[in-house]
Amino acid sequence: MIELRKDGGLWTVTLNRPDKANSLTAGMLEELADVAEAGAQDDDLRAFILTGAGDRVFSAGADLEAAKAGLAVSPLWERVSGAIAALPCLSVAALNGTLAGGAFGMALACDLRLAVPGAKFFYPVARLGYLPQPSDPGRLAALIGLARAKMILLASQKIGVEEALAWGLVDRVAEPEDLMQAAQDLCRPSLEGNPGVLRAIKGMCA
Repeated sequence: MIELRKDGGLWTVTLNRPDKANSLTAGMLEELADVAEAGAQDDDLRAFILTGAGDRVFSAGADLEAAKAGLAVSPLWERVSGAIAALPCLSVAALNGTLAGGAFGMALACDLRLAVPGAKFFYPVARLGYLPQPSDPGRLAALIGLARAKMILLASQKIGVEEALAWGLVDRVAEPEDLMQAAQDLCRPSLEGNPGVLRAIKGMCA
């Protein structure tokens, strides 16, 4: 349910459980973390794209049954987002649809976020009675400001893509048929550049 495609220095990871809104199980999170951690050790990695299968939802967050069994408070979420944030290359979340719940963390950990028209963004931890992943409030506030972060986390508001773009939660909007090409276009300069320089630039931006 996690697909990895390597094309030279570009790695594309796809959440592939569209029949379940790409909801995440513990096994999927472990595999995502393993992939990202391996990428950090691969000197040939120059760009990383994270996307989802299907045409409506990037990820609904935790699988419902797994969440009830404890996945909602698992440290695996933070392991995944930490591994993605630590990648020494450009990382792009190509959000093919709605982003919800725990899946927020992996998208926030990417350097850039693209989304399709009609995508929605919500993280209803306050309503559901869970804490967000430890790093998520800080990353979210750094992107959109403290009040807007509270709008999402404390008020559990669902944000449309145009508002998300205006806030800086997403960086660009692309039609579904153009989404992956847009993500690849952003990665092309990194694929053509010097890996050592790219890693240095990434470090300087931290």
